[in-house]
Amino acid sequence: MTVFLLLHPLLVLAFTVRILLRDDLSPPGRLAWFIVVLLAPYLGLIVYFLFGEINIGRRIKRRHQEVFAEINAKAQPFMGEKGNVERMISAIYRPAFRYAASINGFYPVAGNQAELMADGAMTIERLVADIDGATDHVHVLYYIWLQDNTGCALAEALIRAAQRGVACRAIADGLGSRALVKSPLWQEMRAAGVQTAIALSFRNLVRTLLTSRIDLRNHRKITVIDGTITYCGSRNSADPEFLVKAKYAPWVDIMLRFTGPVAAQNQLLFASDWMQATGESLDNIKLIKQPHDGGFAAQAMGVGPTERAKATPQLFANLIASAEHTLTISTPYFVPDATLLEALCAAAHRGVTVTLIFPQVNDSWIVAAASHSYYHSLLSAGCIIHEFKGGLLHAKTLTIDGHISLIGSSNLDLRSFDLNYENNILLQDEAVTLAIYERQQDYIARSEQVKLPSVLAWPYYRRIWNNVIATIGPVL
Repeated sequence: MTVFLLLHPLLVLAFTVRILLRDDLSPPGRLAWFIVVLLAPYLGLIVYFLFGEINIGRRIKRRHQEVFAEINAKAQPFMGEKGNVERMISAIYRPAFRYAASINGFYPVAGNQAELMADGAMTIERLVADIDGATDHVHVLYYIWLQDNTGCALAEALIRAAQRGVACRAIADGLGSRALVKSPLWQEMRAAGVQTAIALSFRNLVRTLLTSRIDLRNHRKITVIDGTITYCGSRNSADPEFLVKAKYAPWVDIMLRFTGPVAAQNQLLFASDWMQATGESLDNIKLIKQPHDGGFAAQAMGVGPTERAKATPQLFANLIASAEHTLTISTPYFVPDATLLEALCAAAHRGVTVTLIFPQVNDSWIVAAASHSYYHSLLSAGCIIHEFKGGLLHAKTLTIDGHISLIGSSNLDLRSFDLNYENNILLQDEAVTLAIYERQQDYIARSEQVKLPSVLAWPYYRRIWNNVIATIGPVL
């Protein structure tokens, strides 16, 4: 016992020095870890060792650099040109598009069309039809891929395509799709000729624990068909009933079907994950040149633990700063950092109508408590908050001034900011933005507005609990 009592202060001192030496931690993040390490002897040190640092490992980082060096060398014609921002994007929104381009090197490309899917049934119906019509290749990547109606329909469509000679590649996250990758269905896909890969697998768990983190995940949702069609949005390969968390159902998602040159950029994001997981070259992934005439300007982007730190909150801050009249956001998970929180409040203070839509009942009690801790600041600044009551609102959407939209997999929480691989498409188009905005209004019609007096009336214990959770949010 004496040894443990003497050892603990030395370990705390060592970890404290380590935390103080980290330049990548924000002051709130540093404070949160100090609290955990000091108040939870040994357990706090173990938690920090497992989850304290966003380190995916030198081997993966090196491979990521090699992958994007190859993409930059071989795929420049598909990545857009720097001058496209000035040629295609309205002046006030150019800084945001430039910032988005700085993440992966994808600039806006014109000639795109998009169709908003009505619901989950329409999404899988159109997706399967597109796969059944594929003549060259089909590429899919999902964080969660369940063996329900949607997941099986996708797998069966891939099997049919592979059997008629279409090159099919499928990636599933090692944690989110852990049941699928161990299932007979996954083996059936492989036996039929579907090439498969597991993103961030647990094949070598000990090495992952020693050199990385087990909660770094690939949260992307990408489908590319024949290099000309791509789907982007919040929907996993799962039914709205979402059997793994059925008590929160239905899960309300959004998905757009894109055609045009932006499909090639989404293809490159898929390729980067495929190359990372398999070691293959970009030469094995076909890129299709498409006309850039007509249509709207759009660009894809991917973020993750191997990209620049804080790219996601800085992107959202740039977008929020560009809003002149209206800014409407829906997200299931809202745990902002200071950059994002202040950007939202500043927009409301300068007269922008800032509307935020969150689920009333969240599948994560941690996120729910942390989110509620920010309501007072947001409402005091003039933001409007609606809580969706018709299930778990899982759609991640942003619309600005009836002109700009962002759609994809990124949530407004610390996990999406730091730990997850995410993909999004940023676009400028009035018709598509109107369609997304109208969907946002549908969410609002099924919501209850939260007003400042009701937040101020919350019991003290609830406010204390919310603020405690928010304080240690960087740890959670």
